[in-house]
Amino acid sequence: MLKDNDIREVLLKYLYTQHSDDKNTKIVNEMGLLHGQSRIDVATINGIFHGYEIKSESDNLNRLPSQIHDYNRVFDRMTIVIQRNYLEDVKTLIPKWWGIMLITKYKGQINIREIRKGKINPHIDPLALSHLLWREEALEILKERGLHKGYLSKPRKQIYQRLIENISSDELKRMVSEKLRTREDWLMSSI
Repeated sequence: MLKDNDIREVLLKYLYTQHSDDKNTKIVNEMGLLHGQSRIDVATINGIFHGYEIKSESDNLNRLPSQIHDYNRVFDRMTIVIQRNYLEDVKTLIPKWWGIMLITKYKGQINIREIRKGKINPHIDPLALSHLLWREEALEILKERGLHKGYLSKPRKQIYQRLIENISSDELKRMVSEKLRTREDWLMSSI
């Protein structure tokens, strides 16, 4: 029986290979979302936020509906990485824009293949996206835009609200991506 870590190792190797020539891509393990409300197994950040949720044979799908709700708020693309036992159930649970990758084991070799190519998420929530920023990063953006006056001591909730009220969704996404890719004190892997 494959465990989450077995699948994660294969997925990370696959992602590193896919992005080996792209120095602007960060690959993040166990990335927290919405201030810890959810956690995605693996994410790639390179201007596009792509989340990968792993469901091994030893997992169940009980949390998947709430994870779907949270992931849909933040990620431009989503891919669920599963074993065959969950294929049919997952097809009925996930949105049509999600991709599906299948993990198989044959003669001791673990393989990964794309079953369904994902599409772009039509509904990103700018407020949820802003929650990926640390408070200081959000303040830096406000300072860069001259929007920081009266906000330096405000709670992060008000800082995030100020961001989304004054910066377009596309520009905010670009800025969040840049902050996350250049973040140094974060446990993540660079290519």
